[in-house]
Amino acid sequence: MNEEKNIRLDRMRYTKNTLSSGLALLAILFDVFFFISIYETDVGNYYYNILIGASILYNLVFLLAAFLCSEGVKNYKLGYSYLMIVLGVIQLIRIFIYPMRAHAATVMVQDVPVAVMGDGQFIKLVLCLVLSAACLFVGAIAGIKRSRELSAHLATLDIKAA
Repeated sequence: MNEEKNIRLDRMRYTKNTLSSGLALLAILFDVFFFISIYETDVGNYYYNILIGASILYNLVFLLAAFLCSEGVKNYKLGYSYLMIVLGVIQLIRIFIYPMRAHAATVMVQDVPVAVMGDGQFIKLVLCLVLSAACLFVGAIAGIKRSRELSAHLATLDIKAA
């Protein structure tokens, strides 16, 4: 049993961490669904403010950072796993920015109050952000665990070689 574990750990030196990498890419996909859903909405002039510009900029930064994390954790770099946790926390915080505010807001369109965001879209947006964060958290935990296992294994190889 111990030999099987050593073989598995030794193989990690030559294989990529595709689980964490794939989960980071899946988090990007869920963010893209969020991005498309919220930015295709056009209810009155609710979305025409500085906050939407900041949101678009953050989305671009998120997409780039998550892709960078995907590449970093693929190579068992521990720091990228921690960055994935930070990105996941920010994804959860984002629920309280646009989805919550827009769901609670109404605008006047031709003297008729109209909800900015309906229940269906709100649930979809929250689900996208939660799933994106969950993928980042699970990927980060797997990345941390695997990076530490590989580092410990490499340390034992250095001891044996000396």
